[in-house]
Amino acid sequence: MKKSPAIASVLHGLVDMHVHSGPSPFPRRFDHVEAAQDGARIGLRAMVAKSHHHNTQMDVLAMKDRLAGVAATVHGGIALNSTVGGLNVHAVRMCLRMGGKVVWFPTISSGRHMDCHPEDGSFPTTTVPLTLERIDIVDEGGELKPEAVEILDEIKEQRAVVNGGHMYPEYIRTLFHAAKERGIERMVVSHPDFVIGADRSLCRELTGLGAYLEHEVGHYDPEGPERWDPKRLMDWIEEIGPEHTVLASDFGQDTNPKPVDAWLRVAGALLDLGLPEKDLRRMVCDNPARLLGLDPTD
Repeated sequence: MKKSPAIASVLHGLVDMHVHSGPSPFPRRFDHVEAAQDGARIGLRAMVAKSHHHNTQMDVLAMKDRLAGVAATVHGGIALNSTVGGLNVHAVRMCLRMGGKVVWFPTISSGRHMDCHPEDGSFPTTTVPLTLERIDIVDEGGELKPEAVEILDEIKEQRAVVNGGHMYPEYIRTLFHAAKERGIERMVVSHPDFVIGADRSLCRELTGLGAYLEHEVGHYDPEGPERWDPKRLMDWIEEIGPEHTVLASDFGQDTNPKPVDAWLRVAGALLDLGLPEKDLRRMVCDNPARLLGLDPTD
């Protein structure tokens, strides 16, 4: 495997759109500031702090003084689970108008997630007792609920990112077709082959709408919980194309490695498998920067 300093140079300017730093009811190994500070090891440009339970943009604003001395920019967002009221356009409006960048449709409140993890089977236990309800975005006839449409309109107005969350593949299809009809250009499917179970034909349909597939390096880290073979990720990249792919960490959990360490190991494995450096940089620097509306870099 290539040496870490060389890999860090290739990763310089990385934008990580999926960091599970704290605070959170789930145990986290560091907060958003500490995650951004640790990112300096690979020249982290920006990150998005994700919580399954609350609007992280307010965290970011509360940490403004501590973040002032950090090179990386930290952005927030909101996941539409029951702890924020589900399909709550008022919560979305506040998050985005306070500077948030990403709206994840239901993750742990989605029917698909609950099918895969009944009683939070392989997810961490919250540090305080919480309630969780299933949130669906379609009605009994399969039509997108009015609340979801209103949220899409707010996302369009604020030029934010719509993420399919952990929903059933057919729900993500319905959502993204509606987003495309409204002129939304920033769409992301996180880990299509983890929890969601989207087949590749559907993924090609979604990328045809302009969506990006986000694969998580945390799933491929040999020291992480999944330990998938990086050849599996290479296969996805080769079939879908780096132009439609974003890589993110999905790390920050108390029991998992730090995101930077996973980036170094998995990026090294991909380069050893023959992935061109320009394709790696496209997936970790250029594509996520475009999604977040960041100025292009040299």
